[in-house]
Amino acid sequence: MPDAPNRRFLFLLGSTRHAGNSELLARRAAEFLPAATEQQWLFLPDFDLPPFVDLRHDASYPAPAGPEKTLLDATLAATDIVLVSPLYWYTLSTPAKHYLDYWSAWLRTPRLKFRAQMRGKTFWAVVASSGPAEEARPLHETLQLTAAYLAIPWGGYLLGNGSRPGDVLRDETAWRAAESFFSAPAHRPLTEGR
Repeated sequence: MPDAPNRRFLFLLGSTRHAGNSELLARRAAEFLPAATEQQWLFLPDFDLPPFVDLRHDASYPAPAGPEKTLLDATLAATDIVLVSPLYWYTLSTPAKHYLDYWSAWLRTPRLKFRAQMRGKTFWAVVASSGPAEEARPLHETLQLTAAYLAIPWGGYLLGNGSRPGDVLRDETAWRAAESFFSAPAHRPLTEGR
């Protein structure tokens, strides 16, 4: 990746455990970002978001406030969004999925123009799983389709193996892949989105 001082990586930690395997792997990958790259790390369980309510057919979404606005502002300020999550029941952790649910509201919030503001950002994922790699395929495809829906580049997916705290440190393949993960070229969207 070229040294680009304007890049700002937002790492959204979706585990319910601090310093879990997915976070350890993400921090390893972040060590290899150019020195001038800004990084912001947010632990999603720290943000007390109310349950998401689908208002699409009933009312307008209110302007974001409180923890929701903090996450929105961080999302919009980033050039690269990295969702960091353990694999829970073949998909994202609850905090990570809850954050993505709010994208539905932001897409429909009057005057926010969320889709337009997301253009050009790159979406990445760092995931830890204790099972075979194919068990994480639904999560991987979910995030690729999310990027495609918004017509933003899909940066890639880094998968490490680990169940107990620190297990990922012994996954030599993932640990090596982390060194060049963020230098891989982003993939253009699968579709133009809606």
